[in-house]
Amino acid sequence: MLGNLPAETTSFVGRSVELATLDGLLRGHRLVTVTGPGGVGKSRLALRAARERHAFCPDGVWWVELSPLYDPELLAATVADHLGVTDQSSRTAAEALCGRLGDKRLLLVLDTCEHLVSVCGHLIGELLQTSPGLTVLATSRQSLGRPEERVFSLAPLPPEGAALTLFQQRAVEAVPHLSLESFETPARAEAAAAVCRRLDGIPLAIELAGARLRSWSVEQLAERLDSRFEVLADTGSTRLPRHQTMRTTIGWSHELCAPLERLLWARLSVFAGDFDLEAAQEVAAGGPLAPEAVGPALAGLAAKSVVRDRTHCGRAGYRMLDTIREYGRQWLGELGEEAAVAGRHAERWRRLARAAEADWMGPDQVEWYERLAAGHADLRTALDHLLATDPAAALDLASSLWFFWICCGHLREGRGFLERALALAPGPGPGPRRDRAQWALGMTALLQGDVETALRQARACAVRTAGPESRLRASYLLGAAILTPGDAEGALDVLTPAIDAADDDLSPGLALCVLVRVYALSNLGRYREAAAEATWLRDQCASLGERWMRAYADYMLAVTAQALGRATEAAEHARAMLAGKRLLHDSFGIALGLDLLACALAARGDGEEGAQVLGIGQEYWRTVGKAQMGAPRLAAVREECERRARAALGDQAYDSAFRRGARAGLDQGLSLALKGDFAQGS
Repeated sequence: MLGNLPAETTSFVGRSVELATLDGLLRGHRLVTVTGPGGVGKSRLALRAARERHAFCPDGVWWVELSPLYDPELLAATVADHLGVTDQSSRTAAEALCGRLGDKRLLLVLDTCEHLVSVCGHLIGELLQTSPGLTVLATSRQSLGRPEERVFSLAPLPPEGAALTLFQQRAVEAVPHLSLESFETPARAEAAAAVCRRLDGIPLAIELAGARLRSWSVEQLAERLDSRFEVLADTGSTRLPRHQTMRTTIGWSHELCAPLERLLWARLSVFAGDFDLEAAQEVAAGGPLAPEAVGPALAGLAAKSVVRDRTHCGRAGYRMLDTIREYGRQWLGELGEEAAVAGRHAERWRRLARAAEADWMGPDQVEWYERLAAGHADLRTALDHLLATDPAAALDLASSLWFFWICCGHLREGRGFLERALALAPGPGPGPRRDRAQWALGMTALLQGDVETALRQARACAVRTAGPESRLRASYLLGAAILTPGDAEGALDVLTPAIDAADDDLSPGLALCVLVRVYALSNLGRYREAAAEATWLRDQCASLGERWMRAYADYMLAVTAQALGRATEAAEHARAMLAGKRLLHDSFGIALGLDLLACALAARGDGEEGAQVLGIGQEYWRTVGKAQMGAPRLAAVREECERRARAALGDQAYDSAFRRGARAGLDQGLSLALKGDFAQGS
């Protein structure tokens, strides 16, 4: 099934009527918002409803969690990331989304919109106007205010029904010696019902209270809850408003934590996304909370359901629900530690970015990609904090992440952060840190097709850079900017002296220079020279365990093999390139590779397979922007493939095969192309 719905890690209790109502609204309306107080179960209901709509959404059901996002300017980019739209052009993220979703039939779920109501409403309006097959399901504590919106207000669970079932199930999950039969005794059954009534049937409140059963009996829990709420209730009323019930329950859980657990809770609230023990120790330790005390305190918070266990890419971690994070953030402000802890959080990401940059050309490249992709929300948080407090450090972080912006599909976002940091960072003039940021800015501009900006940054870097690696990187940027409009000889004039003067060790700058020289040689028809240099680059990358650059070397080996009439060899190299790009989710590289594979297949007589691969490639090009980036040489590859395939199949058979490829979906289509097993795609 297409989409990215998160797994449901606990049982889903009750809500059959609400699910049926919500399903009916989604069938009849294009924008539905589930509203209700924090902790009432909006996200869980939306997730279950979305999962049940899969059969009616041929282009998938896509989930976007917005609670970690604080910058409204990045809303469209965040949605694009979750949908796999890695547009490389200079279009806005909203324009790229509209272009991608225009003919799709899918369900988009925007979870936790209340802090971004205005921008969410605006973006949704644009998407609904340009994408007639799109349905949007949102969750928010308030409506989005759109005229086409249908609001579904979610009430808590009935205390005597589903709420009681939820309490019993969570109690059994939390306490090994309990069973559902344990609640059949009259005293315990009445105590459990009293807990659910006191907590107004709010699911999160029930889960937090249920976590106390590791220490208390159900009867003790009911008695202590009564005492707590009687102190806070108005004298004229025995009930609190639901939002206050939730806050009171969180506050009660907070008071029942040990002092170090409360301190850790507050400090962990700076994390926008997942974190592990190492991250918690680095950011939250200090003062009375020693590093070695963080682990036990974190285990205590997990036992009390303040943090949830999360595993991502095989790494154990934790996460806070946004309602609980908000409470911790308020306490962090009360403690006067907000700036200090946010600073430690940002410094951690500066350290990780430098380490990732240093290791990028090695065997840990894929692991670093996965780690940074998982921490994307926290990277943004760190950059936003540094832009407001220390622009020079923001400049360092943004430029250290050049490989993340360029290799991992975040050109627009990276360019935005680099431009902001360069504008804000103080300094008497050029320096190594600023030069590196300008080089990275030139790289993002070049890959967006903004050759003028790339040339300007390249020439500035070429004049000022010192040190062999900086000179290589500046030469690469200048050579690539000269080559893009078609001046291959001019590019060689820049690149060849820089390569000849370099050491033998393969650095990022040398690899980039060699890669662009291979392109230039190929453009001049010097295919055997290009193949020899591409083979050297591929072998060097393989010896280091590097993947991203190696895949582009495979791509150029496919180009040269195709030009020399060796279509089967070209197809093998193209598939090797695609396998590497798949590991790093490089949609631009995958789109390039699919076009070339299709051309090789058609050239060796497999017209039907070539047409299907072209269809798959078209879908990838739609995620990255303009097809073939508007480059005449890339367009010529695709046109030649189409000409051969049409000649072999005839127009009707070609169109049918092309449509089958386009309908296969991105992941399944790429799998078919890699395996060459197209029978199952027909």
